[in-house]
Amino acid sequence: MGLTRDERATLAAVSGSHAVSHVHMLVLPPLFPLLRDTMGVSFIELGLALTLYNVVSALTQAPMGLLVDRVGPRRMLVGGLLLGGGALALPALVPTYPALLAAAALLGLANSVYHPADYAILGRAIGEARVGRAFSLHTFAGYAGSAATPALMLGAAWAGGLSAALLLAAALGPLAAIPLWRGARAERIAPAKPARAAGAPRLLNPAILLLTLFFVLLSLTMGAVQGFAVSAWNVMDGTSLATGNLALTAWLAMSAAGVLLGGQIADRTARHGLVAACCMGAAGGLLLLAGLGGLPPIVLMAVMGTAGLLFGMIAPSRDMLVRAAAPPGQAGAAFGVVSTGFNLGGMVGPPVFGWMLDGGRAEWVFVLAAAFTALGTAMALRQGRAAAPRRVPAAAE
Repeated sequence: MGLTRDERATLAAVSGSHAVSHVHMLVLPPLFPLLRDTMGVSFIELGLALTLYNVVSALTQAPMGLLVDRVGPRRMLVGGLLLGGGALALPALVPTYPALLAAAALLGLANSVYHPADYAILGRAIGEARVGRAFSLHTFAGYAGSAATPALMLGAAWAGGLSAALLLAAALGPLAAIPLWRGARAERIAPAKPARAAGAPRLLNPAILLLTLFFVLLSLTMGAVQGFAVSAWNVMDGTSLATGNLALTAWLAMSAAGVLLGGQIADRTARHGLVAACCMGAAGGLLLLAGLGGLPPIVLMAVMGTAGLLFGMIAPSRDMLVRAAAPPGQAGAAFGVVSTGFNLGGMVGPPVFGWMLDGGRAEWVFVLAAAFTALGTAMALRQGRAAAPRRVPAAAE
């Protein structure tokens, strides 16, 4: 990859924090049965904790992005990691439902720091010719954190109980903050006056708003596949849960591989909108095929694996589009705004997809997912054309 020593150290530290953020994001669901028994609550009440997490994260992403640019991304990232660790320590030490709700809200606040801070640091620290691959490794680290969380939490709970599992997850925050701490203390903060006077009004420009909607569409598509595809196949044609989960595993594994491949492509072309559009359009076509029902198991797994590879390839080019659209000195704020799209999609999608399954319209889960990718394809093409004439290296911020 050709990174310098300082670039490698920065990428490792930021990618580690991203992996921890994904662990913190998924800590609670694997522990739901233990939380229910310990706290004497229902699964609905536990689900409300996740809703609270998403609502707080959605409301604070954009303000945190502005703070990242004013206070400094390393300082904010260290603060987010420490806050996330402290949040999970709360229900470990005080195992009550109010403590869990407070932890969920604090975790949502901590989560709102990661994307703005991570991308601001990488955009400044990594050379222009290598930043696409750096973005892809950063995203891959998040996938790895997500994949490791269920086994990590269940193993820790089996060995030491609920509190031990929560404390282990809590400790990951301060540990990930250690390599960032020295840089955070020495971080030089750019004068805020130009960004505040001119950048704030220009931040919500048409390009950023379009990309926010693009992130909503990505979130809706991922939510349809990762949350409801297995159940939809089972309802549609009796596909076994084992086969459905193998197909979903193929999607997830190949998505991670696609992120790495997409990073290589992102550094070899300036046409990031075209790359994202082609990958998203092709992935949508394959999802529509997967939703027809009746596919042999091996074919279904191949279709979903290929769709996952293409969908993963979108991520680095997506991030490069946001980077190009960010006003000078406002990279953190820009990523904070567009990342809100993930939370919005996460709040809107599940009730709609659940309603379709309950109403016997399981195939519409895939139809809607394909429609979201079609809209996303058009948006990526439009944004790619708009960004091409004015692309300026963000490293110059």
